Amino acid sequence: MMDSKDLESEIHPLKNEDGKLQENLENRAKKENLKSTPLQSRLSRCRTVVFFLSLFICLLVVFVISFIIPCPDRPASQGMWRISYNMAVTYDSLAMEDINRDRVQDVLFLYKNTSSSDNFNQSCTDEGFSSPCTFVAAVSGANGSILWERPAAQDVALVECAIPQPRDSRASSACILVGRPGSFIAVNSFTGETLWNHPSSLGRNTSILSPLLQVPNLDADGAPDLLLVTQEGKEVNGYIYSGRTGHQIGHQGRLGVDGTSASLLHVTRTGAHYILFPCASSLCIQSVKGLYEKVTGRDSPLRRDPRWEDTLNTTTHRLLSHSSGAIRYLMNVPGKGGEDFLLVSSEACVLLDGQELAPRWTFHAAQVLRKPILGHYKPDTLAVVIENGTGIDRQILLLDLSTGAVLWSQALPGLPGDPQSASLPTADHRSAFFFWGLHELVGANQMEPGDTQHSLYMFHPTLPGILLELANISANIVAFQVALFEPGRHAACILLTGPASPDAPSLVSLAKHSVQDLILSSRVLRLDEGAPDNVQAIRDRLSRLRYRSEA
Repeated sequence: MMDSKDLESEIHPLKNEDGKLQENLENRAKKENLKSTPLQSRLSRCRTVVFFLSLFICLLVVFVISFIIPCPDRPASQGMWRISYNMAVTYDSLAMEDINRDRVQDVLFLYKNTSSSDNFNQSCTDEGFSSPCTFVAAVSGANGSILWERPAAQDVALVECAIPQPRDSRASSACILVGRPGSFIAVNSFTGETLWNHPSSLGRNTSILSPLLQVPNLDADGAPDLLLVTQEGKEVNGYIYSGRTGHQIGHQGRLGVDGTSASLLHVTRTGAHYILFPCASSLCIQSVKGLYEKVTGRDSPLRRDPRWEDTLNTTTHRLLSHSSGAIRYLMNVPGKGGEDFLLVSSEACVLLDGQELAPRWTFHAAQVLRKPILGHYKPDTLAVVIENGTGIDRQILLLDLSTGAVLWSQALPGLPGDPQSASLPTADHRSAFFFWGLHELVGANQMEPGDTQHSLYMFHPTLPGILLELANISANIVAFQVALFEPGRHAACILLTGPASPDAPSLVSLAKHSVQDLILSSRVLRLDEGAPDNVQAIRDRLSRLRYRSEA
């Protein structure tokens, strides 16, 4: 009898052959796998070696860069320094710029003396001036060393620094000086070199309604031009100068009469440029296009705003004030879709729509004698600081810029010689505010500037019931500024002190004080009963504030 396997082979011979073929293929595949396994293993080991070798090279490069190659030296920024000049006078002008490229802001200022400091040994006669004359000086913000100084003018009526220059110019930034007698001078901010110096047509009895205004390029030379607004007697005139060469464009142009204070350049939402300046209790307004065409007799590519032209009196170019009293200050402020402007009169503050010229809000104040400043009381919400009243009746008010509502107020008696308040943005999108005045009075006779000290106070909105008394200064303060000297590092106060009269030369001093150091040694003043009690905790908290640059 046949075996079952043999019988199966007899019945299905092809199936048997397929089985053998499949078995042969499997055996061959196993042999090939055994042959290829050593090759794959060798490739895997090579890839591993290459990976770890690359990783080692990367770590070696990082180590060399971090520890062996030395980093460039960065000067230690001192928290406090001071420089002084004997028998000199100074000007209300401070400007900040990184002059020596060490990433620390430096200070530009002016003083009048017979010669420079001992380090530079320059005299007025070196530049053809008689003694005394005006020097421009650049001081290192890091350590107070003098970077450069040189005689620039016989005397100065107006100075504006950090004015951008054309790309193909010898300097990226300049200080523009309007000198006495009439001269128009540009000085390289980084070297002190005179870029240009031209005589001006300003008369001896001409007063300048500062600041120097920068207007669009009118003479097609590729650089923004400069506009100077002056007053002689009752008449207000405008002078246009080339921003590249300093040459006057055309002749003087009459703007109006009865100018009382500083002018302002405003750009409407349609892109039209207008010059605004107070004229007693009304506002004088002239288009830059009209002024250029008047002084040159040529067409201007600039435009007029039809809405403004319809609103203004065609004869006097005046806009009646929306508040009573003489207009003291004008300032551009951010608005919805463009800039609005704040108008401050002797009796009220009015925010005007920058396009419609209609009041957004009015805040009635008794007497505002200083120009307001802006800051952030709430995160990313602008507030305007108003100093209302004088002497023992002065109040500090923070108003919401969008509504005019009072956000914070504090009585803070002031002295006639107190400088303007200041603010500095903090990392929490608020601002630190700095005020001058007297928190405590012993007697009325202390309101005389020479009988007491100027006190500097700091306020931060996160502690509304706290004021810090940072410093007391007995010298006459000519200029004051709070600035961020290093991004994300430290802020400092700059104080320029000197004689009150230019006819009485005495000690002139420029000093830097770190805000953090002032906070740690400050006196904590509680404004209400709900304020925190731990004095050192308050100092520590405010000393840890981080500051940021203006957006």
